[in-house]
Amino acid sequence: MSDVLLAATDAGILTLTLNRPDRRNALSVELVAELARAVGDADLDASVRVVLLRGAGRDFCAGADLSELLASVSRSPEQNEAEALRLGELFLAFRALPKPVIAAVQGNVLAGGCGLATACDLVLAHEGARFGYPEVQRGFVPAMVLTLLRRAVGEKIAFDLAATGRLLTAEEARAIGLVSRTVAAETFDSEVASVAAALAGSSATALGLTKKLFYELDGLGMTDGIRLGARVNALARTTREFRQLVEKFLSR
Repeated sequence: MSDVLLAATDAGILTLTLNRPDRRNALSVELVAELARAVGDADLDASVRVVLLRGAGRDFCAGADLSELLASVSRSPEQNEAEALRLGELFLAFRALPKPVIAAVQGNVLAGGCGLATACDLVLAHEGARFGYPEVQRGFVPAMVLTLLRRAVGEKIAFDLAATGRLLTAEEARAIGLVSRTVAAETFDSEVASVAAALAGSSATALGLTKKLFYELDGLGMTDGIRLGARVNALARTTREFRQLVEKFLSR
């Protein structure tokens, strides 16, 4: 593991910390690669039940490393597309991981950094956090995050954010669906720890099936969605955890 990404596992919770505080945790090629490697390892590690993503220092992530973006001007479109897709594949890996991924964000959560948070299953926001996609103000396009953003907040709000680059407070981000919960400064760390611990203590099988079903419902109509839900319902009844937990509940 490179020092741009710190990893620590405790009680089933893998905490991944973006560790470029001097660059506001900007997403360098190296950092994206390390995140992808860590998510792949977490998928194979049975001791990991929850992934918690954080940023070192004052900011969660201010987006792409602008010095690297500027250097890419001289590369071919094919080379730049391949590099951009690595971030897109990281977003997809978060969705495909059969374990909850939590983003605990503070400070600036901008551009690709906002996309990184949006790709997570839960976003817990410090009350002082600021969210936005200011790429257009730098002559750039928030291209890698638009698919996620449209799904999270709808077309009109997504276009507003992408076209104007305006920033949102944590509470504004929660109100439009970009954030799961806002948390007061004095309880932020304890609330994050509590949510992560609750998920880590839940049925891994049930959470995995819930997450898989949740994202497979994208694009399905009502009938197909209900039928898919019935299949997952039937599968859940066959698991050992289901039997054990229901028997324990009934014996109280």
